Amino acid sequence: MKTLTLDTRPEAEKVLISLLRSANTAQKFAKICSLSQTVIQLSKRAIARANPGLSEEQIELRFIALQHGKELAYNVEKFLENHR
Repeated sequence: MKTLTLDTRPEAEKVLISLLRSANTAQKFAKICSLSQTVIQLSKRAIARANPGLSEEQIELRFIALQHGKELAYNVEKFLENHR
């Protein structure tokens, strides 16, 4: 079998693939959710590091703008302003 990664030994990769194949739907979904949450956290941390003066809200809005577009970020910002 051809390996799929450059940084994982073929034996370890076989074990990982076997574990993924044997997981049930709920387990696979839980892994996907966990990975997605990790990526979101890392993205927000990168935004914060690149912009040390931003508040948590500003980091969230910047994340929304990068992931979903400036228009949605603007609308969320206006919504938050109207509900303070």
